[in-house]
Amino acid sequence: MPNSFSLVFLAALLLMCALRLWLAGRQTAHVIAHRAQVPSGFAGRIELVAHHKAADYTVARTRLGRIGLAVEVVLLLAFTLAGGLQALHDFWSVRVDGLLYGLLLIFSVLLISALVDLPLALYHQFVIEQRFGFNRMSLKLFVFDLLKQATLAVAIGAPVVLAVLWLMARMGSFWWLYVWLFWCAFNLLLLFIYPTWIAPLFNSFIALDDAPLKARIEALLARCGFASSGLFVMDGSRRSSHGNAYFTGFGKNKRIVFFDTLLGRLQPPEVEAVLAHELGHFRHRHVLRRIALLFAMSLAFLAVLGQLIDATWFYNGLGVETPNTVLGLIIFVLAGPVFTFLLTPLLSLLSRRDEFEADRYAAENTSASNLITALVKLYEDNAATLTPDPLHSLFYDSHPPAALRIARLQAA
Repeated sequence: MPNSFSLVFLAALLLMCALRLWLAGRQTAHVIAHRAQVPSGFAGRIELVAHHKAADYTVARTRLGRIGLAVEVVLLLAFTLAGGLQALHDFWSVRVDGLLYGLLLIFSVLLISALVDLPLALYHQFVIEQRFGFNRMSLKLFVFDLLKQATLAVAIGAPVVLAVLWLMARMGSFWWLYVWLFWCAFNLLLLFIYPTWIAPLFNSFIALDDAPLKARIEALLARCGFASSGLFVMDGSRRSSHGNAYFTGFGKNKRIVFFDTLLGRLQPPEVEAVLAHELGHFRHRHVLRRIALLFAMSLAFLAVLGQLIDATWFYNGLGVETPNTVLGLIIFVLAGPVFTFLLTPLLSLLSRRDEFEADRYAAENTSASNLITALVKLYEDNAATLTPDPLHSLFYDSHPPAALRIARLQAA
């Protein structure tokens, strides 16, 4: 039977849904209202047809997001108040016990969630991305990617889940601290091995062989005092025409990776400016700060779970009649985002501040004008709207709006 916590949960869920739908409505209306004309700051840089494409792409993704929200809420309620988790417990508890019971219960939830999300993922990839000319992935490659992801989830996820459940069962009342230490160590290990062991399972990486561009980049790295384990080009065009560049790895195992689509679009000085922006994140320790913030938040969440794990009202309020630590972990992970959703704008604010700082670093070490032309090309090629709703952007966007970002670079 529902208790007072059920009402608190439903109220928080209703607030989250209402806010997300309201923000999505604002975004759609604002983008459509400004679709007819390229913003004055981009006149002559962005063609009207590209502006229309970005507006329509944004609206299509936002509308799909509304459907995704509905599916997310229905699935959450099905697992919790409708008794889905209790039913899964009843099914597995009479067949297996111990760590195997916990592993199968958690993987059952993950499998059901993945199957429910699959139609939306297919629609996004083969309808929306296809309609706007971004999709280059075949259905065969999509399926192969899913199989690889599932294999990795089992190969890596199963030992991790078993370790967490063992710590929860054996480490007494401070189990959450041991789980946190293990989780931090695992994430650091993952950052270290991802570039050389995991990423190549999905994409091919070849050493950058453009000698003039390589020399330019190496000169930039030397000026900035940055050491990497190599410069690589990734075959991003196998799946999408979107362009990007990123750092991956940790410590001495850092790699600089360029999408082949990005190198095909930008001139060498623009590539250098984009890379300088990424170097700015490392120079200002944004990556370390984000890792530290992630670890601090995970410690706080696990400490809260440590207090709730034996609270009967917590289980009963979320549709679980037979409490145990595995079910407690699952319902905490499922229900947690409902209560932490209002942290989203704070995290977005911190991210946007870092982006401005990285832009400033790039302007100091390369050329602000080259970064501006590179950004304009990337906004156009990725169909990123130039006219987002201010409140929607303030709440969600990890990067500043294009107009504000370029205005600051022009003033640098």
